Amino acid sequence: MNISQIYGINGPVVTVKGEAALQMLEMVYVGEEKLVGEVIGLSEDLTTIQVYEETVGLAPGQPVFATGEPLHVTLGPGLISNIFDGIERPLNMLEKRSGAFIGRGFQVSPLDTERQWEVQVRVKAGDTLSPGAIYAQCRESSAILHKIMLPPDWEGEVVFAAPEGAYTLLEKILELKRPDGTIETLTLCQKWPIRTPRPAARRLPPERPLLTGQRVIDSLFPLAKGGAAAIPGGFGTGKTMTQHQLAKWCDADIIIYVGCGERGNEMTQALLEFGELTDPRSGKPLTDRTIFIANTSNMPVAAREASIYTGITLAEYYRDMGYHIALMADSTSRWAEALREISGRLEEMPADEGFPAYLPSRLAEFYERAGYVRTLNGGEGSITVIGAVSPQGADFSEPVTQNTKRFTRCFWALDKALAYARHYPAIQWMDSYSEYVLPLSEWYQKELGPDFLRYRDELSAILLAENKLMEIVRLIGADVLPDDQKLVLEIARVIRVGFLQQNAFHADDTYVPLEKQLKMMGLILHLNEACRAIIAKQIPVSQIIQLGLFDKLVKMKYEIPNNKLDLFEVYRAEIDQALAPLIRQ
Repeated sequence: MNISQIYGINGPVVTVKGEAALQMLEMVYVGEEKLVGEVIGLSEDLTTIQVYEETVGLAPGQPVFATGEPLHVTLGPGLISNIFDGIERPLNMLEKRSGAFIGRGFQVSPLDTERQWEVQVRVKAGDTLSPGAIYAQCRESSAILHKIMLPPDWEGEVVFAAPEGAYTLLEKILELKRPDGTIETLTLCQKWPIRTPRPAARRLPPERPLLTGQRVIDSLFPLAKGGAAAIPGGFGTGKTMTQHQLAKWCDADIIIYVGCGERGNEMTQALLEFGELTDPRSGKPLTDRTIFIANTSNMPVAAREASIYTGITLAEYYRDMGYHIALMADSTSRWAEALREISGRLEEMPADEGFPAYLPSRLAEFYERAGYVRTLNGGEGSITVIGAVSPQGADFSEPVTQNTKRFTRCFWALDKALAYARHYPAIQWMDSYSEYVLPLSEWYQKELGPDFLRYRDELSAILLAENKLMEIVRLIGADVLPDDQKLVLEIARVIRVGFLQQNAFHADDTYVPLEKQLKMMGLILHLNEACRAIIAKQIPVSQIIQLGLFDKLVKMKYEIPNNKLDLFEVYRAEIDQALAPLIRQ
């Protein structure tokens, strides 16, 4: 281990003068307490180190220890249900050693090295293994079977395979003879640098939706598995609430929640709520398939910058096992603020609003690690990234939001007016969009028939027409509108309140299957067509409103249970019966 000396300190940025024998992006230990750091700059006579812990008390002349390794995470059984900080230190273990506040310089193993796992070894001596091959497995939780894989850059012949039994993380499971003749010992865990994407055999097109049970998302602005979405919104618009709902109900196998620069009370609330949630898929705790990375706003700013890379690396590890991962990053704005602060301390030339000029490329590095892939071992897996953005003053023209739009194909814009009106989810349908509709169209045709996309387009057209009419209504009122335009406003109200708005606390409305969403859209459009035929006969829309059909459809989301979809035909018959006298006029 090479040792250098600190020359200068500027917040989390430490400099070493002279030849330090360090490499770019090498992990180092700084000071007598051995604080974790990473080399982020090298010149002929100066080395710049980013420290991931508080630097209070460091002084020039203290040692810097080289490790010869990049900043990495430890991958193996025990990640599920755990809570880590931004550099994969387990917070539960840190609490036991340092109390309520994290001490500095604690060297804690990310995973429990004493716990034994019941391991099934799937290979035998003489087998030839290719990169990413699965050589063992163990039950990590009630929901996750952990598959132990050969590192992506290894291959060779098995010369020893342990029998099935109970093993700790560091006990020998396999001996592998590599092509160069060296013998490597494999255990239940491995390490991987967080800034290096794990390779896959090839990327596959995003042709399956991530089903969330939220109507405004599934029907109007769908997200594909392996896709990337942004949720921008001002303070109090429900970004965290929406991500919590998606984490509970989306059909991903594993949830990774990265609290990046979140307030401590919000992160505490998220951890407590997730601990109480029941997984609707299995009836067991949702934490059985969840990993938390908690990096609160009062933690070192440099670790905030590393936290999303830690999260995406864990996601890639489980993706390679053949799982579908949903990564919630809350929020990428605070991650970008960490970049800005560190860039300022490095005296780099600022770009828009003080953010570094490389902000777009860093955002691209993160979001482009999402994707649906064919894994090295022949399976399929995906990482879907949902990143919250917190623009100051809800200004979507600021750099983080604008650059995020360049690298995501789904944009769920949260609206303060909707949030304050208790419209949940507060996704503004006029500002949001999804570019996954066309790639997913074949799936919709196959699973739901030809009507789903047609219904979606018709609902969107009605909402667009309402938006244009509201400009007139604000000026001169709705009374002067002709009846066909008044009908547009009434049907749009049914769509907004009866379809797009959901109640997260109602048993049948918190999650709605696609089949029910399809029938709800069909019933709304059936009423619209019938009413338009009546208005074409010069019958006032006021007579239709008196029948109470619009209000009845607003309430159908509560009155038709998710398991009794045949009631939609009863509703359709009641609509036809109620409108029949007007049609006969």
